[in-house]
Amino acid sequence: MNQSELNNFKSFSRLLAYQSGEIIKRYFRTGINVESKSDLSPVTIADKKSEEVMREIIMKEFPGHGILGEEFGVHNEGAEYQWILDPIDGTKSFICGAITFGTLIALTKNGEPILGIINQPILNHFLIGDNNTAELNDEKVKVRDCKGIEDAVLVATDHLNIDKYQNLEKFEQLMRKVKLYRGWGDCYGYYLLSSGYIDIMIDPIMNIWDTMALIPVVRGAGGIITDYQGNDAVKGKSIIAASPAIHNEVIKMLN
Repeated sequence: MNQSELNNFKSFSRLLAYQSGEIIKRYFRTGINVESKSDLSPVTIADKKSEEVMREIIMKEFPGHGILGEEFGVHNEGAEYQWILDPIDGTKSFICGAITFGTLIALTKNGEPILGIINQPILNHFLIGDNNTAELNDEKVKVRDCKGIEDAVLVATDHLNIDKYQNLEKFEQLMRKVKLYRGWGDCYGYYLLSSGYIDIMIDPIMNIWDTMALIPVVRGAGGIITDYQGNDAVKGKSIIAASPAIHNEVIKMLN
């Protein structure tokens, strides 16, 4: 794929982010009804309508492309290009009126993510990465230089999930060693990492629609992103993202 094609996809992804964001803004802090899915995770009309509009736009502009969305599943499976959508990553934050959520949009080619977007519609922050660079509202961003664990800010989405899916004792050892630990999780943590405000972001369990958009963004910002054991994040079901100087040490401490 040449640079012209990539630029075209980048422009198109802005349209997806804008249109879905307009819907999400309309429902934010309005006391909307919350349903429970089969896995007991929450979903709202904002999740559903924002994914619907993105799917419609993609099918119209790129009818040969595939789509995998959290709310409405697979379309055109097996296509070379696949759009992977999480309309509201952090629905629990959204329904609680917190801004620690965002829309995740990824474009993969033959299974590898080539473009990722974290869009925070309330802040009007559009963060896009292509594995080589990352930009927040057209300004290049980088992970910050963190020399050691003792200087790091650590963020995780849900402490209870670490106990459920990984080794909580080892996580708590890391938690006590870092400079600061907070729970500004879901995609918002990766947004903070990639724009240079925190140093480690951890999720012990992830779905494909959670991870694919994050990978080109974190890599583009100069960060390291793997699964919990340090393996390829594309094939993983968990995430550790961190500044390059400390990522290996974080992996060792957690395993």
